[in-house]
Amino acid sequence: MGDELVGGYDLVIFDLDGVVYLIDKPIPGAAEAIERLRADGVHVAYATNNASRRAGDVAALLTGMGVPATADEVLNSAGAAAAMLARRLPTGAPVLVVGAEALRAEVRDAGLAPVSTFEDKPAAVVQGYGPDVDWRILAEAALSVRAGATWVATNTDRTLPSPRGPLPGNGSLVSVLRTALDREPDLVVGKPEPALFTTAASLSGARRPLVVGDRLDTDIQGAVGAGMDCLLVLTGVSGPADVLAAPPERRPTFVAADLGGLFRPGGDARLPLAESEAGGWRVTRNGDRATLDGDGDPVVALRLLCAVTWNGVPVSGLEPASAAAAKLLESWRR
Repeated sequence: MGDELVGGYDLVIFDLDGVVYLIDKPIPGAAEAIERLRADGVHVAYATNNASRRAGDVAALLTGMGVPATADEVLNSAGAAAAMLARRLPTGAPVLVVGAEALRAEVRDAGLAPVSTFEDKPAAVVQGYGPDVDWRILAEAALSVRAGATWVATNTDRTLPSPRGPLPGNGSLVSVLRTALDREPDLVVGKPEPALFTTAASLSGARRPLVVGDRLDTDIQGAVGAGMDCLLVLTGVSGPADVLAAPPERRPTFVAADLGGLFRPGGDARLPLAESEAGGWRVTRNGDRATLDGDGDPVVALRLLCAVTWNGVPVSGLEPASAAAAKLLESWRR
């Protein structure tokens, strides 16, 4: 595998939405990239905050897209949340489920009793994304938490990607209860908590895992918290402007336009690129301002500019010095 980025790793942990597919449509090149990893003997795993599908359903979805996968390669926040509650509550304890049928099934399989009303006296409320979540079930959850039920969120993703653009995610629904209750959940199971990543590495026996994601606030922050290298692909939620403004805990090790970056030299993707000129671009810093001149690969420009924005230059202090630079910076600000 030579000097390919992936060559230094024995496990690649993929996020799904925005990395491998958008809702239910494969991202171009994703299936081929994962098949190439398997052919090269690199282990793969999938860690997703999506609590609306069970691991077996996710594996079947991937296989149907041309990405062979098994249920034991999939770690999702629904299963993790149910397992955590099973460790804390007695068998058969009532748990109010806010989310999709997949989350109810995970709770049931964990030996607990899924319920849907405050009158059922739930010991816990578990909240995950579901397209049919409405005011009624949120009201039952608010009453239950206020009465003392433990409140567990599978994840707090504010949005989820779609071909039409970002849509409200579980974090947006969690914020409804947060506002009503004036408090935070007792526990958030999914990313950016590191548990899904560390569990994936432990199950495979990996010593050098790489996380691949599309969101700085979940995938990348979770990888950084787990002490793992990570690759941000620009096919989902987080874009170049987000990368430029990222705080230290959300800064990826690498960035690439798509999963093809796994097979290019790691040095061509590492962040930041601490040079003044590369790939047809030139960055000149003057105090708290910097100019971008030239023309070339947008990812190279991003890597060059991270070297200045991660070291004191505000994103608002970036200025173009060529027509190509002006067009690029404008596209990032939209």
